[in-house]
Amino acid sequence: MDSVLDNFTKTEFISICVQNPRLVKEDWLTHVDYEICLHSNSMCFRKAASCVRRRYSEFVWLRHSLEQNALIIELPKLPPRIPFFSLRNTEQVVQRMKGMQAFLEIVLQSPLLLSDSRLHLFLQSELSITKIEKCVRGKTRYTVAEAIQRSNSGYISRLEDKASCDSDCHSDCESSSSSGFGQSVDTPLQGSPVSSNPLRDPELCSCLSES
Repeated sequence: MDSVLDNFTKTEFISICVQNPRLVKEDWLTHVDYEICLHSNSMCFRKAASCVRRRYSEFVWLRHSLEQNALIIELPKLPPRIPFFSLRNTEQVVQRMKGMQAFLEIVLQSPLLLSDSRLHLFLQSELSITKIEKCVRGKTRYTVAEAIQRSNSGYISRLEDKASCDSDCHSDCESSSSSGFGQSVDTPLQGSPVSSNPLRDPELCSCLSES
């Protein structure tokens, strides 16, 4: 009996849910975002549970990015764009949420796609799309792991503020001297090791041999 329970607890699972649509107003523009809740005991994920909010256009970006990075895989389709999408139209909202959830469920079944850092940042961090792209290319002061593990702690914001301050100081130094000192925080140091594929996280890739 104990062995059966042990096997049950060791069975990997990934549960994903798209829910709670919300209307967001930014200046004169509005959009709808959705809560993505993930629960898993898989070693592929840095957090066992997480909830973030993403909008439809970010799903479109994710699909395109995964498609470019995994050309041999045919990705599932997202629900189509609706020109006059309305949060008041319950049927439209429900169908879109179901479609986005179905998309993620299929994506999360692929070991190759699970090794893509952008997927993990999309699901388990609050970084914008622009910051996700910078992070996977090593153009931020924080790593993929830090962006996920400390997404709600204010740690990332403090690093970005410091990077902005250092960048301003670098600009001042450049204007007063041509000696070349004071490298930009976003510029890799000469001679520093660079991954052959920055979009792949070595720790995330390790889960491929375990699946």
